[in-house]
Amino acid sequence: MNGFADWPDVTAFALVLPATELAGYYGEPTPKVGGKAFVGIGREPGTSFVLITGLDAKAMLIATQPDVFWETDHYVGWPAVLVRFGIGERAWLDTLIARAWWDKAPRGVRAAWGTRP
Repeated sequence: MNGFADWPDVTAFALVLPATELAGYYGEPTPKVGGKAFVGIGREPGTSFVLITGLDAKAMLIATQPDVFWETDHYVGWPAVLVRFGIGERAWLDTLIARAWWDKAPRGVRAAWGTRP
């Protein structure tokens, strides 16, 4: 199967990243690094997860792969994009999550990891 199957699949991948823990985020257990979420379950249960990303990256992802990346009115103007379950190239999605993690990780954790994925 391509992409992430569901939210537990996303969470399992995110928790292998260094210094990541499950903690509450809008009432849901969510992977965080340094107390900051880098992915989330989103408001569209069963269809997508939220990837925290910059607005420019978000626009590029939606423009180039709208079948994978999308947004609802709730996310317009916010640095987060929805990622549909079950589609998309898994290795690329892994990299995007690792980048989101790296962008939120404390300086010491990033230094131990190395360069941004």
